[in-house]
Amino acid sequence: MDAVQQASSQTAATGAATGITSKKDTENPQDRFLKLLVTQMKNQDPLKPLDNAEVTSQLAQISTVSGIDKLNSTLQQLVTSAEDNRSVEALGLIGHQAFVPGTSIKLSGDGAIAGMELAQPVDQLKVTILDSAGIAIRTMELGAQPTGLSTIAWDGKTDSGTQAVDGDYTFAVSAKQGGNDIKVDTLSFGKVNSVMPGEGGAHLDMGDKLGLVGLSDIKQVF
Repeated sequence: MDAVQQASSQTAATGAATGITSKKDTENPQDRFLKLLVTQMKNQDPLKPLDNAEVTSQLAQISTVSGIDKLNSTLQQLVTSAEDNRSVEALGLIGHQAFVPGTSIKLSGDGAIAGMELAQPVDQLKVTILDSAGIAIRTMELGAQPTGLSTIAWDGKTDSGTQAVDGDYTFAVSAKQGGNDIKVDTLSFGKVNSVMPGEGGAHLDMGDKLGLVGLSDIKQVF
């Protein structure tokens, strides 16, 4: 049996004889390692003493483990702090209007607005407003549009010229550049009613149609 095995056996025997639990050792791996190293050195074979390089290597190992534990602790503190800051930021959005991913558009009064985001400019863009049954009631040809976020305004009129009733509708956007279809990210416009904690950070309550959205989903605030 070598010195490390002897040290481990003696440590186990001492714990069994005294009936003392090893909870403290379990919670402090650095202390446990140093005790084991000291015991190993006390019980080393006089004819084969521990090599200095071996001792240095073992000390370096415990230093590395200790450093990793401290780094993990620091990173966790930074993550917690960042989440707290984002929660405070989210609270400041209550009562504001914002664009978030979605296809709903609410008509109230004389008009309604929605949004879209393009990764590149397009030479053709069409917006279609649909009623609750999914039937198209208004088609708007908006022509060329630039890269980035743009607002879509609907005056509430149908293709026949009549005024649509106030309520919830949906919309679809199609775009082309040089005859090729271009992806469009549609954005709904809504009010931030409240903020609540959730997995991955704060969630914003934006009503029945938009539901809960993450802070990172907010595209623009008004």
